Amino acid sequence: MTTQAPLRPPAPEGRYPRGGSDFARLSKQIKEAGLLRRRPAYYAVRIALVAALYLAGWGAFLLVGNSWWTLAVGALLAAVFGQVALVAHDVGHRQVFTRKKASAAAGRLAGNLGIGMGYGWWQDKHSRHHANPNHEDLDPDVAPDIFVWSQAQARQASKLPRMVGRAQSVLFLPLLTLEGFNLHVAGVRALANRSLKQRRLEGTLLFGHFTLYCALLFAVLPPGKAVAFLAVHQCLFGVYLGSIFAPNHKGMPTLTGPHRPDFLRRQVLTSRNVRGGRITDVILGGLNYQIEHHLFPSMPSPNLRLAQAIVRRYCEQLGVPYLQTGLIDSYRQTIKSLHHASAPLRQTG
Repeated sequence: MTTQAPLRPPAPEGRYPRGGSDFARLSKQIKEAGLLRRRPAYYAVRIALVAALYLAGWGAFLLVGNSWWTLAVGALLAAVFGQVALVAHDVGHRQVFTRKKASAAAGRLAGNLGIGMGYGWWQDKHSRHHANPNHEDLDPDVAPDIFVWSQAQARQASKLPRMVGRAQSVLFLPLLTLEGFNLHVAGVRALANRSLKQRRLEGTLLFGHFTLYCALLFAVLPPGKAVAFLAVHQCLFGVYLGSIFAPNHKGMPTLTGPHRPDFLRRQVLTSRNVRGGRITDVILGGLNYQIEHHLFPSMPSPNLRLAQAIVRRYCEQLGVPYLQTGLIDSYRQTIKSLHHASAPLRQTG
């Protein structure tokens, strides 16, 4: 698959078998396999384990106290915060609770209060991404705010992405250290949006997290160590989040303009799966099955592995390219695509 190649518009009517859309026929197979059913026992265990790790991490912070070993605790908590974010992700997709209110309440507790992520802001942004993945005009995840994701964006880049873009393939991984901070800032900025649901509650929980977090750090540690802990914790949290989400779509074809493939092709052709076993599933929260997740966002994450065989076989029958690669190679493809996209910026000097 060509890096960052634009996708073609939908095929003419009649090219594919009749009897409903391609996605409808796939969806029927998935439903008959029972893969859209809730997994309450799985999520009860998973949420309990993540909550226990969260409390244990802060318990270790208090136990270690005023010591430089606290930076190791910060690294541990970065991974735990990433796992909390993955739980919030599944909650936001209604994989855990059937009721919208329960999902929103759990999402705000995990996101806003737990890790300082504006749940309402994230859900809006993520929903737009799912509706139009890798669409340069409609997907906020490929907006040229810092990086450019295609040569067309590079030619029209504003000052910041133009400045960063020349070396973005080199800067991408280092700049992931700022992603945790960006998450916090974006959540706070979203509070100014009056259309944000439960804006006061979101703000109270968000600033409650920041207050408790900073108070705990500076109560236990002297200022220098507190700042060092904050830097290690938040920077590694950002790297972990970026490492989870970057392999999914970066370096895959982008869409532009009003012409888009049908739903199935729009999701499959812009997504990349990552090979791996159970450990990979845990580290990436099931998002290594990105194709299946995009086709069926409400499918519980442990079912994605089971759905993969059905989806892949179906795509082969239709002749739809289905990309799966290793984790390291997914990063290589991402870096390569960033270098390719920024070529016009290097040519202009």
